[in-house]
Amino acid sequence: MKWARIEIGNKSSCGIVEGNQIALVKDGIFDPINLTGQKVKIEDAKFLTPIEPKTFYAAGLNYSEHVIEQALANNQEPNIPKEPHIGYRANNALIAHNQPIIKPSDSSEEFQYEGELVAIIGKKTKNVSEQDALNYVFGYTIGNDVSERKWQRDDRTMWRAKNTDTFKPMGPWIETELDLNRLVTTVRINKVETISFPTNNMIFGVACFISAMSKYLTLVPGDMIWMGTEGHSVNMKPGDICEIEINKIGTLSNPIVLGNN
Repeated sequence: MKWARIEIGNKSSCGIVEGNQIALVKDGIFDPINLTGQKVKIEDAKFLTPIEPKTFYAAGLNYSEHVIEQALANNQEPNIPKEPHIGYRANNALIAHNQPIIKPSDSSEEFQYEGELVAIIGKKTKNVSEQDALNYVFGYTIGNDVSERKWQRDDRTMWRAKNTDTFKPMGPWIETELDLNRLVTTVRINKVETISFPTNNMIFGVACFISAMSKYLTLVPGDMIWMGTEGHSVNMKPGDICEIEINKIGTLSNPIVLGNN
């Protein structure tokens, strides 16, 4: 089942994707399904982020090739993590499918995408085993962890390199029924494929992260975890359109525009 959140009359409404339409429901995605009878064509929908997360977590360096590429870019020896590393991202950076990614005027040319699987927590989660962890996942969506690499190197934290407004596109919807081992992530810039990789080819999988995190953190419905990316990203520039597709979920598409800061 695919859950979307769209804007209707300056208000947000949730709905279930049925073919080329979204069937609206009266309440939220974690409530019992109660259809309104109203449907909106996908082509006419103004998408919102499929969820407004309680807390926004992000896996750090969770694909081997990406670890190697980032180390080479920084003139360092690759250091494959021996345990899952987790960080935080800021809700202010979130935008929806089709909304513009704003490249700050003072940012460098190293303005790059990261195509990521996003896990959405569906139940209160504390001290769960890795074997049981996926039972606490409501579903999955797609994220683009936009990154300004010069800022990422220069700042002690990644406060602006990762968290500048519009740097976290997410969507278009949440898929609740997936076989993680059958997923492939593909990124395209202006319809030209730049990378494709098995989505679940992670150093530490979704279940491992949730189990490790829940030892110390209580996860609640609406929390989300961005699971990292593979390989080396190419630079994006104003005028480009970045598409991230994960088969069985859909395609997240966002244009890049120049900011005036």
